[in-house]
Amino acid sequence: MSQTTQTLEQKSLWVLVSSFRDGTKSTDLQSITSSVIELVNEWQSKGNFIWSGPLDDNRTGMAIFEATEKEARSFHDKYDKICSRILDSHLYQWNATPFLSAL
Repeated sequence: MSQTTQTLEQKSLWVLVSSFRDGTKSTDLQSITSSVIELVNEWQSKGNFIWSGPLDDNRTGMAIFEATEKEARSFHDKYDKICSRILDSHLYQWNATPFLSAL
């Protein structure tokens, strides 16, 4: 197995950051809420975890989840298809060393 294949198959932490597009109202979220809940429920039904919540600026939210690169990009693509009309979203691989593992 090549190193590229191993990298794609190795699970790591990912961060999905979303923020309102200019002109978006909080009431616009109602139009996507059920689809996002369905996507998250589908993700969790496969035994995957996802932690998510809003940031204190009332415009930005963040989700943290574990996945292979392929799974993470697939999740982001589905999320973006649902939300791109009212949210900008960006996917990042979490490259930080967990604090407790450094001890």
